[in-house]
Amino acid sequence: MIHFAPPLRAPATPASTAPPVLSHCDIAQVLDSCIEQTADALVLSHAASQTDVFLAIEAVRKAHMLNRPLELMEAVARVQGHQEDHIGSIMRILGDTLAVALIPIPPIIPFAGKLIAPSAFYESFDQIHKLARALLTPVIFVEDTDAIGVASVNPIAATLLAEKIQEAVARRFDIRPFLTIVRIEYDAWTFLTHKHFEL
Repeated sequence: MIHFAPPLRAPATPASTAPPVLSHCDIAQVLDSCIEQTADALVLSHAASQTDVFLAIEAVRKAHMLNRPLELMEAVARVQGHQEDHIGSIMRILGDTLAVALIPIPPIIPFAGKLIAPSAFYESFDQIHKLARALLTPVIFVEDTDAIGVASVNPIAATLLAEKIQEAVARRFDIRPFLTIVRIEYDAWTFLTHKHFEL
């Protein structure tokens, strides 16, 4: 599992007067960063051509404009012409390709789809919930904001969300939570994203 240990530097702004971590523009910027990093990694690893990625990015942007988030890896798999019953295995291959660039490589957790959605956390951090929805990356567990886990088919999306969660909790409570990043299989991911984000 990838864990984010607390950085040595304390938050620059006191927790009681800290501004919100994420605005609508911030969420869009994080999403853009995720799309860009994922696209670059897929092209550099030869998992997708530049044309595939370009067409997939267009599909992702159109889907988000319609308030129907779409994962870039899934869009790439569909642009490449894979049949519906093969999408899950292709997503696994693409996720493996992205994960290799991370140290340590986030493991796949088969039981993540059975974990209960952290409704209280989402309600308390509604902007984080919106970002998680945009990135299609569910928060799979929260232990009193001290230990938090996120999961996705896309480890880049999970990493970006984990960073923003750590910032949000630090600003509000002046503590840095322990973040765990894991990967999940396509079927579990589809189930969790529908459950957590009402898709």
